[in-house]
Amino acid sequence: MAEETDASPPPELALADTDINWERLDKIRFHIIGAVLFTAQSALLHPVSVVKTRMQVAGSGMSQMRGMDVFKPILRNDGIPGIFRGFGTSAIGSLPGRVLALTSLEVSKDMTLKYMDRFDMPEATRVGVANGVAGMLSNLVSCVYYVPLDVICQRLMVQGLPGTASCNGPFDVVHKVMKVEGVRGLYRGFGLTALTQSPASALWWGAYGAAQHVIWRSLGYNNEMEKPSHAEMVTVQATAGLLAGACSSIITTPLDTVKTRLQVMDNFSGGRPSVLNTTKTLLEQEGWCGFYRGFGPRFLSMSLYGTTMIVTYELIKRLSLKQD
Repeated sequence: MAEETDASPPPELALADTDINWERLDKIRFHIIGAVLFTAQSALLHPVSVVKTRMQVAGSGMSQMRGMDVFKPILRNDGIPGIFRGFGTSAIGSLPGRVLALTSLEVSKDMTLKYMDRFDMPEATRVGVANGVAGMLSNLVSCVYYVPLDVICQRLMVQGLPGTASCNGPFDVVHKVMKVEGVRGLYRGFGLTALTQSPASALWWGAYGAAQHVIWRSLGYNNEMEKPSHAEMVTVQATAGLLAGACSSIITTPLDTVKTRLQVMDNFSGGRPSVLNTTKTLLEQEGWCGFYRGFGPRFLSMSLYGTTMIVTYELIKRLSLKQD
């Protein structure tokens, strides 16, 4: 028996470690590891975001093109820097926002789970609702920081396209926007982002939490101390993230198209841009199909993002567990 014990493989993480709460995390390690891994993940997906953004801009001549047909000229004419336009600003600027978003996500999820203990409901529903509430609140809080950053990065991505101003770096973007529109210009699309992305975030996190719980139970893991393999853990979490990301992209692409045009266009011939005017113009010029310009790259980006983000995020949490 002793020999069999010595020959056995090292213990795997328990099922409880697929959903690590805020109290079990080393906060400093959590944010440092998160900054490194999420920046690397963002770098992998940034070229897709550049293509999607250019396809959504009115007058760019790219709205009718396929994603690869947009990507190739950028790479040919501008090289690697072209497909990474705005990345430096996004990567550095996202660091404080990510701390704000992740902290609010984990804290609000813990509070919601504790509050919902008093209700008699299926565990998958409880987990889904708690994740959904946390996702919505986290998005609302982080919008205050991320919307101006989004405006700056998107303007850098669409440099040289018709209807957009030429800028020499992020500080020049801020200067020109503030000069023409003041602080309001940096918050173009804030209302649309908050009112649409927050429910979308709630849907994503709620679907992920519920899907992961259901998948584990369907695989026969019913005890929190059961030990799935690392491969099983990553596969289940990646599958749940993929499904959540795909659903979210289908629902949010029309709103994302309107938001992108609202944030980057500088042609004020029809008055100051608004959600209503931008939507009306898009509908008149391109019909209902126009709302799904850039859907292919966005679908790919959201699906890949959903998968890589959640696998990265769960890995960060496992690496940040407090040492007993």
